[in-house]
Amino acid sequence: MLFKTSLKKELLINSITALLILISIVLAQRVTVYLKFAAKGSIPNDAIKTILGLNLIKYSPLLLSLSIFLAVLLTLSRWYRDQEMIIWLSSGLSLAKIIKPITSFVMPAVFLVAFLSLFLNPWAVRTADQFKSQLKSRDELSTINPGTFKESKNSERVFYVESFDSLGSAVKNIFVQTKQNNKLGIVIANNGRREISSKGDTYIIMEKGRRYEGVPNTKEFSTTEFDKYGILTTQEPIESFEESIDSKKLYDVIKSNTLQDRLEFQWRIASPIASILLVFLAIPLSFTNPRAGRSLNIIFAVLIFIIYNNLLAIMNTLITLKKVNIAVGFWPIHIIFLLLTIYLTYKRSMNQPIFKLGSMFNTK
Repeated sequence: MLFKTSLKKELLINSITALLILISIVLAQRVTVYLKFAAKGSIPNDAIKTILGLNLIKYSPLLLSLSIFLAVLLTLSRWYRDQEMIIWLSSGLSLAKIIKPITSFVMPAVFLVAFLSLFLNPWAVRTADQFKSQLKSRDELSTINPGTFKESKNSERVFYVESFDSLGSAVKNIFVQTKQNNKLGIVIANNGRREISSKGDTYIIMEKGRRYEGVPNTKEFSTTEFDKYGILTTQEPIESFEESIDSKKLYDVIKSNTLQDRLEFQWRIASPIASILLVFLAIPLSFTNPRAGRSLNIIFAVLIFIIYNNLLAIMNTLITLKKVNIAVGFWPIHIIFLLLTIYLTYKRSMNQPIFKLGSMFNTK
């Protein structure tokens, strides 16, 4: 009982640690990408958190699966290094006996992977697509980053705003350059605000500023001072939202009989199946050979994880190209790794070398 309690406690700590590290890596990578888009004005600053959160949910099944796989691997590897597995085996308990407490710990995580893959992940993809569609229909002012120049899509206007208020409606130090009828117009003001008319049109109302207008490369210029000056901001029409295959609800995927939907259903259930198989595979892979170094089995295990997921992706492509029957699906990949797990577990429980040739993974 003490061993099982200690095992579950260490598995919990390692899984949380691995998950936090993986999330940090993904967040750091995605934040860098989105900040580049925001700097170019492709996406507004206030949309970064939403897009980042939805993308994190999208990758969550893979991250959670990898974290529990690493947790089992790291925990049992430490047990081998510190001779705790020797005590376990010397007490008359076989290697297979440790599968039960590990399974009882990881099954809630596997069910969570299934929930994320079947329900939450499609919702996140669907919400992200809708959100991106809404961003495309926002007015020009909403896409401006404070302190940067932003050119309109038709290249007829250039905006510059020094700062926005917390609600994004009031602005300070506005610069707008326009081109109309071969004339160049420049409007500057210290303050302004965004207003929406009764017809739904969005205006920038600039207060106490100046407007300069003239023909470039000539002396024909005029200056006008104003108390209030409104500029109609262009707004892209709202595009019709088309639901992608990976954003469909589970019910719609199941009731459909198309190749794409049947493939999508198998792809979604592949995540929890792969999670449980990888956990069982981590048990024999956790053996640490002192002569091979502490990190070799971890590198080998992560390599297997990458191979597993890449094989699933390759099979997905082959089914899409109709080179593999949809009835076959991903099951050959799962069966191969199931047989590999059984083989490795048997070899380790019998204290036999995995491969006859080479001593890298030899238990002797």
